[in-house]
Amino acid sequence: MAKESVIVDLEDADQEPFPKPGLLHPKLTQRLECTELRVNAITPEPGQATAPHSHERQEAVYVALNGGYVQIGESITDVAPGGVVRIAPDPLRSIRNEGPDTPQTWLLFGSPPVGIIEDFGEYTMPDE
Repeated sequence: MAKESVIVDLEDADQEPFPKPGLLHPKLTQRLECTELRVNAITPEPGQATAPHSHERQEAVYVALNGGYVQIGESITDVAPGGVVRIAPDPLRSIRNEGPDTPQTWLLFGSPPVGIIEDFGEYTMPDE
């Protein structure tokens, strides 16, 4: 049975690489003992981006802690610090750091928790 609450410090969380391009990030679902959603974080350095991907049956919510850019389909949007982005399952999406010198941290939430944690919730690349 899951605890009533769990607190995780992002700085202390183990880092794992995304499938492509290998950006390190903390996978938080198990650490937080989540059962109804997936939780990840990512902090791309300037010039880095996650590979465009979709999640077959999973709606996503991204929170830009200190701002950043999100690409949904062909559109790239500047997201203000604290901005929240909701993405339906089908569109290709990517988090991008287009800034000159500051890492940008995002919290990523996906529900329902489909697939397995190891496959990032049915993470689908456009060429698959």
